[in-house]
Amino acid sequence: MASSRATPGFVPPPYPQDRLADLRATADAVPGGIVDGSVGTPVDPTPEVALQAARAAAGRSAGYPPSIGTLSLRSAAAGWIDRRFDVEVATEAITACVGTKEVVAGLPRMLSLRDPSRDVVLYPEVSYPTYAMGAVLAGLRPVAVPVDRTWHLDLDAVDPKDAARALVIWFNDPANPTGVGATTAAMAAAVSWARSHGAIVASDECYAEFSADASGEPRAPVTALAGSHDSVLAVHSLSKRSNMAGFRVGFVAGDPDLVRYLGEVRKHAGLIVASAAQAAAAAALGDDAHVDEQRARYARRRAQSLPPLEAFGLVHDGGPSGFYLWLRDGAGADDGWDIAARLAATGLLVAPGDLYGPTGARHVRLALSIPDDRLELALERLGGAR
Repeated sequence: MASSRATPGFVPPPYPQDRLADLRATADAVPGGIVDGSVGTPVDPTPEVALQAARAAAGRSAGYPPSIGTLSLRSAAAGWIDRRFDVEVATEAITACVGTKEVVAGLPRMLSLRDPSRDVVLYPEVSYPTYAMGAVLAGLRPVAVPVDRTWHLDLDAVDPKDAARALVIWFNDPANPTGVGATTAAMAAAVSWARSHGAIVASDECYAEFSADASGEPRAPVTALAGSHDSVLAVHSLSKRSNMAGFRVGFVAGDPDLVRYLGEVRKHAGLIVASAAQAAAAAALGDDAHVDEQRARYARRRAQSLPPLEAFGLVHDGGPSGFYLWLRDGAGADDGWDIAARLAATGLLVAPGDLYGPTGARHVRLALSIPDDRLELALERLGGAR
């Protein structure tokens, strides 16, 4: 008798962080416990201005907030874009999102409903794994764009057939996990390349506040919104900028027609940011002082961490931006999982580089979102392990 069970369809692969279970157990067994630098979860204070706004709004949250975001939130986002990037975006060209991971995972599906004639999602071959997963969840074909020796996109290496079928191309600046950033000219050229092939630009700029130059000093961030916004969507988050990951709030800005379309689709899907979270985000976007403090924290942790890591035999092989270190074995002997195992034996958990694509297999990513006292402990342990 034939089985009545349906043939299995999509089977989710192991979640990247779940693959670290054995390393996590090793690190946690070290006296004093694990120091977790594998995820990048914010650990520093949420700004008081945001908390006050959330508390004030909580008592007025009986009704449904607008799915596209309150006018207050969208105005604050437009004001921040103007201050930070010197780019004007109308409030009508901004829509709120429930944290930007939701957009990364869901955008290809929404855009494919609008244009089913294209079936390719392009993304950097070393990058946040949800870019590729978003394509898979949409029933589209993820195609990795090669990177050069400095981890920047090599758009000339894209197969012309894939370029012709590209629905969307993901940019990420500054990049996770490598910390590299594009120049204004390079970003403009990349946007022009996408437009010439009829692809929509989805520019993940969530770490823009942590842009730095080669000396590690803050520099003006780069955005795909410079110039025309036609076929461009920029994705921004409060999670790392303002240590508000638990609030689950971000926004998408850019092409007015695309933003309007996304707003309507998201409305039907019931994707709404809570009222208190929207109020907190609007307040945080209006305050730059707490971001300056956070930027300084990450710069201090980077400077503090590099010498002990180098003494341990690891070198940072990425760019100066963001709050991640992209580390490899200075002698070139160990791959990412070997390096992660060595570090786990000292109590420090990091993410092997192949979680971000096969090209990253000889690296590990260390997130600097570690409380200062725990980071000091981790670095002391590295010294004792040499």
